Amino acid sequence: MIEALLDGYRTHIVAAHKQPLFLLLAGFILSFVLIRVSVRMIRAKVRWWPGNITPGGLHIHHMVFGLGFLLLGGIGVFATNGAAPWSDWFGFSFGIGCGLVLDEFALILHLDDVYWSAQGRKSVDAVIFGILFTALLLTGYVPLGVVPGQDTRWGLVAVISVNALVSIVALFKGKVWTGLLGIMVPGLSWIGAIRLARPTSPWARWRYATRPRRRARAVRRERRLHARADRARTWLFDLIAGAPDKVPAHHTATHRVAERMAARATAHLDAHEARALARRSARLADRRATALTPGPVAAPERTSPAVARRRTVRAGRTRTYAVRPSVRSGPEPHAPYRRLRTIAAPRLPHPQARRPH
Repeated sequence: MIEALLDGYRTHIVAAHKQPLFLLLAGFILSFVLIRVSVRMIRAKVRWWPGNITPGGLHIHHMVFGLGFLLLGGIGVFATNGAAPWSDWFGFSFGIGCGLVLDEFALILHLDDVYWSAQGRKSVDAVIFGILFTALLLTGYVPLGVVPGQDTRWGLVAVISVNALVSIVALFKGKVWTGLLGIMVPGLSWIGAIRLARPTSPWARWRYATRPRRRARAVRRERRLHARADRARTWLFDLIAGAPDKVPAHHTATHRVAERMAARATAHLDAHEARALARRSARLADRRATALTPGPVAAPERTSPAVARRRTVRAGRTRTYAVRPSVRSGPEPHAPYRRLRTIAAPRLPHPQARRPH
């Protein structure tokens, strides 16, 4: 058994010059599996497992190390001109970087720490798509069957091109896994392209807007069949990547920070309003005490036009006038006017209004 596997590896991988691509795929899968095991152990708070890397309180995500592996693999291949055995090791390094970076694809997409939320499932989709595409290149033919130095197989080019178009149609109909798997398994994407689209897909928005019966059929099919498939897919993703946190999908860390800032601003405004109310109460008490104190008659003060009268520019709005203080016994050192009186300006009739006969 082992000898047969080794012979197949030498024949289909080494002799076909696909060993760097094979090591890239191996590093891709290995890094994804190990990092998912690590983060789930950290999430479970296992004592003997090393936790996050936080030098100085800064949490360094593993995609930072993945970028380092990507740079090492990419630059190394160009520096050594793809010579063996360096290309094998640099391919393995590049695969490790792909697994670490795509595992946090959702964080890069949302620019937020949504690793354990519902949006974090986009990372699993990206990883599976990357693994499938790399496996397609490893097990299948080169793109479009074009090999330098050989005759082009136009029949194979036509088959692959048509299958690719059908897979794109299946993807537009909202059948992601049927379209992706149909790239590797010809015929599977045809089933997804022929059947009804999912009601939330771009195809349904474009084609079913004027066809209510077809849209109703798609909704019934979604409730009857796709709901079960989604539950099975959710169970599989929970098994692979762990269940997300039980929080709303829109309740991200950014929203939580915004809520805290809004609470602080509200508390600051409440304190400011309380201080303003206390100052107004103190001024009112001083005015009442001054009004009750006998003293010489104070002459009315002249106020400036800007303070004495404030009005709006456009007719139809309210106009606010300042009323001069009345003559009372005792000085009033606080304000040049006592109260504001609001007079509603007459609203002009519309020029096209019908006049009574």
